Parts: sequence; C-alpha cells; structure tokens
Amino acid sequence: MKIGAQLYSVHDYTKTLEGFSETLKKVADIGYTSVQVSGTCDYEPEWLAEQLKENGLTCDLTHYNFDAVLKDPKKVTKDHQIFGCKYIGLGAMPGIWSDNRPEVWAQFKDRVIPAATVIAENGGYFMYHNHAIEYQRIDGQRAMDYLKENIPADIMGFTIDTHWVKRGGEDPSAELKRFQGRIPCIHYKDLITLPDGEQRFAPVGSGELDFEDIIRTSLDLGVEFAFVEQDDAYGEDPFVCLKKSFDYLKSMGLC
Repeated sequence: MKIGAQLYSVHDYTKTLEGFSETLKKVADIGYTSVQVSGTCDYEPEWLAEQLKENGLTCDLTHYNFDAVLKDPKKVTKDHQIFGCKYIGLGAMPGIWSDNRPEVWAQFKDRVIPAATVIAENGGYFMYHNHAIEYQRIDGQRAMDYLKENIPADIMGFTIDTHWVKRGGEDPSAELKRFQGRIPCIHYKDLITLPDGEQRFAPVGSGELDFEDIIRTSLDLGVEFAFVEQDDAYGEDPFVCLKKSFDYLKSMGLC
C-alpha cells in the first residue's frame, strides 16, 4: 500500500501554479511519493505531469470537477492518463448538503452511471468520497448504502474517509471490510474530541481512531493507496501536520 498526501490538506497554498509547484516540492521533501490532487487551481495535465516527474511524485487520485466529468468523461480520463492517474474522484454528491433525500441520491445515480461507464471503458475508475452525511438515515435509508447497492462496482469505487465514517457513527475498519473490492483508495484522517465536545481533524496517529487496526485492515483488503488528509490544521502549519502523519505511518512500517 502506497501512502500519499491529499493536497486538500494544503489547499491554501495551491491557489496559483507557482504555489502548487512549491507545494509539490514541500510534500516530496517530507517523504511522500504520491499525491491526491484536490482543491488546487486549474492546471493543464501536461504541466502536472512535468511537475510530478520533477519531484519524484505520482498522482494516483483526484477530486475532479463533476460537471467536466459529466460533459466529457472520455476527455477527462485521457487527461488523467497524461499524468498517470487512473482514479478520478468526486468529493461529495452535488446537492446532498442542502437536500439529503433518496430522490437526490437517485438523480445522482442516473447522472453518474453513464459517465462512470465511459471512464471505465477508457481505462479509468470513478471514485466517490464520503462524509458523515451519507450515513444519516432518511426514511430508514442511508445514502452510502444506496450508492453501494445501486451503482455497479465495476464502474465506481469508494474513497472511504476514516474520520467521516467515525463521525457518521460507524467503525472505520468494519466499514472498510463492508466495501471490500471497491476501495483501491482511502483517506487516512484522525479525530480528536475537545473537552467541550467539539470534534476536530488531527494528524494520523494522534487522535482517537484505532489506526493500528485500520492499517492492518487496509493491508489485508489490498488497498492500493492511503491518502493522508487533514481538512483544517487549526492554525498549525499544515505541512507540519502532514509530516506528523507521515512520521507516524513510517513508524508503523509504511512509507
């Protein structure tokens, strides 16, 4: 299993191509050899391919513009192939934050299946990333279960996010097992609860999640890529947070 850095963790530093380029160098200097491109400025695939090569990195997953995916999934897949990326991801279902109900899930399914099919036919694989909201029960149903049951495994996988699974009321390792065969990529993200009850993101290995079990389960299930992510560093340097996570995972025999 290869450990990567989810660049959304440092998205404030990738708003320009110059900043994006410098960020890739900093991530490589920490020791990461893979990245997920997400939350960055616009870029040409050839530019990204060059930057990755210069820094000894690979991009193995993206979170990509969903409208672009729907409009021309073949082009999106071919563009990803220019910088060597098979997995084309989506950060969240459009509309779910304001209208989380089965009708919205069904509309998403109807829109995504044709595009994901084209992506698969052209050598890519579409990935859906969860938050906690997909685990809310609406009329006895949950979006995560609906997507798993109604979108074929051969055209869409799931980037299981350990933090959000826990926030959604499930055990991360158990959830990884439930999605076995559909999780080539996952997000490693820890969780801490403050004395006042506020729940926060945290560097991997510094919080409440049982990462020894999560890592063991990831390896047992044949996960290809685990991307470290911390949405908010709460005033700390996010590159320092990425290094803390990297150092912990290295101490666990990874990286």
